[in-house]
Amino acid sequence: MSNPFDFLEPLVRLEEQINELELLSQSSGVAVASEVGSLRVKLGDETRKLFAQLTPWQRVQLSRHPLRPQASDYVDHMVEDFVPLCGDRRYADDEAIITGIGKLGDHAVMIVGQQKGKDVHERRRCNFGMPHPEGYRKAMAKMRIAEKFGLPIICLINTPGAFPGVEAEERGQSIAIAENIRDMALVRVPILVVVIGEGGSGGALGIGVGDRIIMLQNSYFSVISPEGCAAILWKDGSKRDLAAERLKLTGPELMKFGIVDEIVEEPAGGAHRQPLVMIESLKTCLLKQLAQLQTLTTDELLEKRYQKYRAIGEVHGG
Repeated sequence: MSNPFDFLEPLVRLEEQINELELLSQSSGVAVASEVGSLRVKLGDETRKLFAQLTPWQRVQLSRHPLRPQASDYVDHMVEDFVPLCGDRRYADDEAIITGIGKLGDHAVMIVGQQKGKDVHERRRCNFGMPHPEGYRKAMAKMRIAEKFGLPIICLINTPGAFPGVEAEERGQSIAIAENIRDMALVRVPILVVVIGEGGSGGALGIGVGDRIIMLQNSYFSVISPEGCAAILWKDGSKRDLAAERLKLTGPELMKFGIVDEIVEEPAGGAHRQPLVMIESLKTCLLKQLAQLQTLTTDELLEKRYQKYRAIGEVHGG
């Protein structure tokens, strides 16, 4: 099987050389500081050069990296005194969506995040980040609690899409997502939406309506995965790189369309390389955005949210 991260191989080889030299120095006492320093400079240069020219498909691959920080990591390292809230009060608790109350800086907030899982057992429990309808109903129920107590809402999106199985459809998957889109538009507290990895289709939109849409540098937000698009348009899944380019699913492209409000730069080499640095950068961004939104009255907040989504898709002819 091909390695989806083969474009990172030059960086991996440089890191291996650095590690080998450092181990040699520790075991034999040979002075290698200058060689290691030179390799580190080269690694930094090569990293900047590579990441400056990533294709949309390569960014999609990075958004799926197994070591990339997940919603639970952001909660653990960014939110204090987190109290999880479970269940949709109708059917079950969907572990693909994390909800709970905590403190972000000086702000009490409601967290709603999609979780893929880190090992095989958690991934199965979380259904690989593909929520069932009870997950979306759970999310909306907690958002109504946030509205009742005046808590800003932070939604962390990371899903390839909502679960498309028969049992999910039987329990109202499409209805649950549609109701969330409708009801989030009217929630009377600030909503910050962050795409931390994959932002796939309706699965992302089910918790993706807000006053600010933020994306990490190597994330994507799209109506369909590149593989799915390639299979439909060209009947050829190998054209996924072309599909990723045509879908305009990266942050800069989506900013041009007025969909995304801010892109958070990732550490050198991607969020998976320095997760704590990434988490701190996102925290800084969220605190800044919260401070701006909390200067608005409720009526102003809702009107600006309405105008934001009303403007998406406008075509201005020349």
